[in-house]
Amino acid sequence: MKSNKNIIPSDEQQRYVHEKCFHCGEDCPDRDLYFDEKYFCCHGCQTVYQLLNKTGLCTYYDLNEYAGISRREVERFNKFAFLEDAAIIQSLIQFRQEGQAHVTFYIPFIHCSSCVYLLENLHRIAPGIVRSDIQFLKKEVRIIFDKKISLRKVVEVLASIGYEPHISLNHLDKKVPVVDRSLIYRLGVAGFCFGNIMLLSFPEYFSADANTVQYLGNIFRYLNVVLAIPVFFYSAGLFFTSAWKGIRHRHLNIDFPVALAISVTFTRSVAEVFSGTGGGYFDSMAGIVFFMLAGRVLQDRTYAQLSFERNYTDYFPIAATLITKDNEEVPTPLPKLKPGDTIRVHNNELVVADGILVKGKAHIDYSFVTGESVPVEKEMGEIIYAGGKQLGGIIEILSLKEVAQSYLTGLWNKGADTREKKKNDERNSFVHKLARNFTWIVLGIAFIAAVYWWQKDVSKIWPAVTAVLIIACPCGLLLSATFTNGYLMRILGRNGLFLRNANVIEPFGKLSHLVFDKTGTLTSAGSITVTYKGIELSEEEKSLVASLAVPTTHALSKPVKNLLSADETFPVQHFKEYAGMGVEGWVKNHFVKIGVPSFMNKKPADLSMKGTVLYVEIDGKEKGCFVLQQNLRSGVKEMLARLQKKVSISLLSGDEPYQKKYFLEMTGGKADIRFKQKPIDKLNHIKELQLSGKTVGMVGDGLNDAGALQQSDVGICIAEDTNSFTPAGDAILEGGKLSDLDKLILLCAKGKNIIKLCFGFSVIYNIAGIYFAVQGILSPLIAAILMPSSTLTIVLLTYLVSNGTAKKLKLQ
Repeated sequence: MKSNKNIIPSDEQQRYVHEKCFHCGEDCPDRDLYFDEKYFCCHGCQTVYQLLNKTGLCTYYDLNEYAGISRREVERFNKFAFLEDAAIIQSLIQFRQEGQAHVTFYIPFIHCSSCVYLLENLHRIAPGIVRSDIQFLKKEVRIIFDKKISLRKVVEVLASIGYEPHISLNHLDKKVPVVDRSLIYRLGVAGFCFGNIMLLSFPEYFSADANTVQYLGNIFRYLNVVLAIPVFFYSAGLFFTSAWKGIRHRHLNIDFPVALAISVTFTRSVAEVFSGTGGGYFDSMAGIVFFMLAGRVLQDRTYAQLSFERNYTDYFPIAATLITKDNEEVPTPLPKLKPGDTIRVHNNELVVADGILVKGKAHIDYSFVTGESVPVEKEMGEIIYAGGKQLGGIIEILSLKEVAQSYLTGLWNKGADTREKKKNDERNSFVHKLARNFTWIVLGIAFIAAVYWWQKDVSKIWPAVTAVLIIACPCGLLLSATFTNGYLMRILGRNGLFLRNANVIEPFGKLSHLVFDKTGTLTSAGSITVTYKGIELSEEEKSLVASLAVPTTHALSKPVKNLLSADETFPVQHFKEYAGMGVEGWVKNHFVKIGVPSFMNKKPADLSMKGTVLYVEIDGKEKGCFVLQQNLRSGVKEMLARLQKKVSISLLSGDEPYQKKYFLEMTGGKADIRFKQKPIDKLNHIKELQLSGKTVGMVGDGLNDAGALQQSDVGICIAEDTNSFTPAGDAILEGGKLSDLDKLILLCAKGKNIIKLCFGFSVIYNIAGIYFAVQGILSPLIAAILMPSSTLTIVLLTYLVSNGTAKKLKLQ
C-alpha cells in the first residue's frame, strides 16, 4: 500500500519534481490522474474540471492560476439531507414567490476573481438556478432558483465545485437582516441642503449693492429657512436623541454640545430672518451636521462588513443525524434534539450535545474548546462534551443535555458580565471628559458675557451669548475625534486589524500587558514540520514505523508518515494507542513503539529540542526520535522582541509543555509562560492582571479563549481570514498580520496625540471667534467663514497626520 508523499524531506526535495494539479495547484505525486493533457491530484478536481469544460466555463482558469479548491475530501452521502426538512428550508429561504425562491449563503472559500466568475455562472452548471450574485467582501452568494431544483440540490452543486456554504444553527432563528441606511439618508439631506444654503448666501455676503441685497436677500433667506428645516428636524435628529438620553442618565455625552450648538444656531437664525435683522447662520448649522455625519459614515463603512456579536449557534451545524428505534438516520434540527436521543457523528463532524459514547471508538479533537492540539481517545461509556470534533470512524452518542445547556455554551457565557463594563468604560474616554469640560467652559463664557452686557447694553446680550455658543461649539474636538478615529480604522483595516467600533482605539493604544494563546495564534494552524535525529533507518524500518502511524488519528502522525516516505506499509497487529502519549503494535513480527519521552521512560532533558519529541523503538532498541514543531507565524519572533520593550506579555497554552524552553529562550526569559492551561485558568490570569492595575489585551483564536477575550480590556481574535467565525471580541486580526501587532498598538496610542493636535488648532479658531463674539460684533460673514474653515482645516489635518503617522510606522 502506497503512503502519501505530498511532503518530501528538505534534503531530498530536488530529487522529486511533482506535477501541479491543474485545478487547485496541489502536488500530484503519483501522476495517476491525467485527462485532456492535464494532471489532477484527485478524482474530485478532475470531475470539477470536466464539469466546467462541459459547460464552457474554463475561462475560470484564465483569471487566476490554480484558482480551484482541492476536492480530495469526498462528501459523505446524504450529508445535506437535512435540507429537505420543511422547518430548515423555511428558515433559510428569504423570499419565495411564483415558483422562485431567494437564498443567501456565506461561503468562506471565496477568495479571488475566479471564484466570483464561477459562482456568478452557476446557472450554466445547474438548470433551475436562475441567477447568482456575489458580495465579495462579505463572502456571500445570493441565489435565485426555481422549482426545477431543490434547496438541497443547490447546496450540493456548490459543494461539488468546492464552495460548500457554511450553514449554522444560528440560521434557524435568524431573521433577514434589515440594512439600516438612515445615516446615509441623513447625510445626503444635510449635504444637499448645506450646498444650496451656501449658494443662496453668496448675494448677502458679497454683494455691494444694498438694493440687490434687499431684493434677493429676503427671497434667499426664506429659502434657507426651508432648506434648514429638514437638516434640523431630520438629519440632526441623531444628535438630539443621543444628547437627550445622556441628560436622562445625568450625563453630558459627546453629542450634547453638538445638539446645543445646532439648536442655538437654528433658533437665532430663524429669529434673525423673521425679524428682518439678518440672514442667520443656516450655513454654519448645516455644515456642522453634514461634517459630523460624514465622519460617522466613514467609521461605519470601515467595519460594516464584520460581525462581532456571535454566540455558539454560529459554530454549530443546523442539524444533526438522529438514530431512530428502527436504526434509521433522520436529519433533525438541533433545537428538536432532547436528552435521551441517540446522535450519530461522522468523521470531521462536530459533537453538538454532551453525551455518553454508546457505539464506536472516538478520537475527539478538543482544540476548539480547550486549546489542546492532541486528539483525545474515548471508549464506550465515557462522556463526550459538545464542541469536540470526531476524527475517524462513525460513533454514536446518547445525549445527556439539550444543545443550549452543553459545556460549550457555558464556556461561551463565561465573562459575559464584562460586556456591560466595557460599554461603561467608553464613557471614561478622554474625548468624553474633554468635551464635558469644554462644554462647561463655553457655557461659563456665555454666562459671563451675558452678565457683562446686561450691565452695559441689554440689546447685545442675545447676539453675544448666541455667537459664543455658535462659534465656540466644540465641533473641532468632536470632528478631530470622529475623523481621526475614522481614518485610523481605515488604516488599521488595510493592515488586517478590524475593530468592533471606534471606542476600542483608545484602550487598544493604552495596553500595558498582552496575553497570547499559543496554538493557532503565535503558531500557524496546521503548519507542522518534522525532523528525524538518530540512527539512520533502513527502508524496511521506515516501512515498519510508517505502518504503525497509519491506524492512529494523532495529529502528528501524518507529518511522520510523510517524512519517512515509505514505499510500502503493512497491517498492524495488537495495535494500542495511549491518548496524548504514544502508540505501539506488531508489524511483520517486529514490535514497534513511538511516543513522548515519559511514555518511553525518558527524562525530559531532551525537551531542549524545539518541539514535541517522539522517540522510536523497534524490538526494544532505541532508533532515534522525531522532533515535531508547530511553526511560528512569519515575523512573530521579531514582533515579540519589539513588543516586550513597551509592554509585558504572558503566553498561555492548553498544550503539554514540550516547547516551554524554546519559548522561554525566544522571549529572553522575560515572558510569563504557562502550559496546560484550561479556559478558566486563562480567565483567572487576566483577572489577576487587571486587579494589579494593568490594562490587559488578550490575543486568541479558539472558543476556549472566549471567556478570556471578553474579560480582557481588549479582546483580539486571530483569524486566518477576516470573515471566518471567531469568538466574541473587540477586534479581529488576520493571522498573517500578527507580526505588525506592536505597530498597530503604537498607531492607536498616537491617535490620542493626533486628536489633541487637531483640537489645538480648533481652540485657536475658537479663541479668535470668542474674542469677537463676547463683544457682540461678530457678523454673519465672519461666522460663516470661520466655522467652515475650521471644520475643513480639521478634516484635512487629521487626514494628513493620520496617514503620515502610519507611513512612519511602515504600515500600509
